[in-house]
Amino acid sequence: MERPAWAPRSIDISVPSVARIYDFYLGGSHNFEADRAAARKAMEHVPGLPKIMQANRAFMRRAVRFAVDQGITQFLDIGSGIPTFGNVHEVAQSASPGARVVYVDHDPVAVAHSRAVIADNPDADVVAADLRKPQEILESAEVRRLIDPNRPVAVLLVAILHFVEDTDDPQGAVAELRDAFAPGSLLVLTHAAYEGIPLSQEQVQGAMDVYEDIRNPLIMRSHHEIARFFEGYDMVEPGLVPMPRWRPESERHWNPDDEDPWAFSQFGGVGRTA
Repeated sequence: MERPAWAPRSIDISVPSVARIYDFYLGGSHNFEADRAAARKAMEHVPGLPKIMQANRAFMRRAVRFAVDQGITQFLDIGSGIPTFGNVHEVAQSASPGARVVYVDHDPVAVAHSRAVIADNPDADVVAADLRKPQEILESAEVRRLIDPNRPVAVLLVAILHFVEDTDDPQGAVAELRDAFAPGSLLVLTHAAYEGIPLSQEQVQGAMDVYEDIRNPLIMRSHHEIARFFEGYDMVEPGLVPMPRWRPESERHWNPDDEDPWAFSQFGGVGRTA
């Protein structure tokens, strides 16, 4: 298997990565055959995975624009993945020039490619770190340079918490991030759930087995369990809802029947600290 020039020498390109599988679902080019094979195997069981990921990205962009409308100009995107069109810094800085964005990921390809994308952007940076160790994120030089904790920050945990097992205390990690920033900060979150997927749990299990096999188990949580991540936050209307229902574009004319049914397969929400 030939190693592309952009691939860090330190990674094993024969081992699939969640970030690179996600990149494949979105039509990106920074993935390897091992990633594509795993993605195709998962899609045999859940063929709508690309549509789910597209809806996830669309939700993220709407949430970022909402945050800017609320006067927030600092963004911490944890589990940011491999940059694709319409990244957080592109959306935020288009709406508010000078908005500051720090990306965080533990996948070497995601980190390397992010650095290349934002190399000439003084208001964006990337940290190689893991959500499960929030203090390493908060104490990083990049966060200290760009993020003022005394002003509101939008923390994005988009399609990441369902890869953190309960034994790793995701609730505690989210709480640490909440307590690190000023009142008025936002939590932007999406999470997979069985509710809304147009398949039986037995069929979905086949895709989950793929992630189990690559040692990145996918944790499906209920609406109630996902809502617990917002403890200490006031929910922004319309609350924790299927992603297309969260402040859709042209809401007055929006019709859920026009959406692909797969787009409703994750919950999304935004909370604000008092």
